[in-house]
Amino acid sequence: MASKRRRPKDVTQLHGHHVVTGPELRATFAEDAQAHKGRFRRRLFHGIVLVLLVGVIAAGAVGAWAIMNGVVKVPSSIASKAPTSLCPTTTFDYVPNETVALNVFNATSRAGLASTVADQFTARGYKVASVDNSDTAYSGVGVVVSGVKGQAAAFNVQRNLAGTDYFEDNREDESVDVILTPGFEGLVEPQLVDQTPGTLQCPREDLRIADNSKWPIIPTLPADQ
Repeated sequence: MASKRRRPKDVTQLHGHHVVTGPELRATFAEDAQAHKGRFRRRLFHGIVLVLLVGVIAAGAVGAWAIMNGVVKVPSSIASKAPTSLCPTTTFDYVPNETVALNVFNATSRAGLASTVADQFTARGYKVASVDNSDTAYSGVGVVVSGVKGQAAAFNVQRNLAGTDYFEDNREDESVDVILTPGFEGLVEPQLVDQTPGTLQCPREDLRIADNSKWPIIPTLPADQ
């Protein structure tokens, strides 16, 4: 009877040394391939991050150069240099002319202008206290100046002397100063005066620019005022 041939067992030891089997070899290759893919992904990610970082640095350098050389202007930087708006935003009713205490000053080269305009205000019921000359480099139609308590009265005056610029000072009474400047042409006709509620007008507020030296000079009143 013929004897059955036995299949040789997998040999894992040879002369006392471990013999790598096929499954072990395949597993080793599989692990190496996986590790290679992981390293490749990490290198790719690091490469992308590096490229983006270089791009951001380059863009920042170009942007800084453009701003420093005036190629690009930053509106917020220009606006931050402008003076803070000082024009009151309160809405005032038109108070009666008879309640307004007024001082009239002539800052033009026209002799007697303050007296002439003071008489016109008096004819409308205003209480004119002082009439004098004033020194100022301020241009325009005229300037109306008062303290906080006199702002309602100043609103009244601006409605009668259209186109003036309002300024607030530290006085504590309700008096109002009118400074006539070279652009003055005349008062609004009495029948045309707008007596509806409104706000004080500061036309030069819209013309403020970054260069403060070009902001109109605030009027100077006589030394005794």
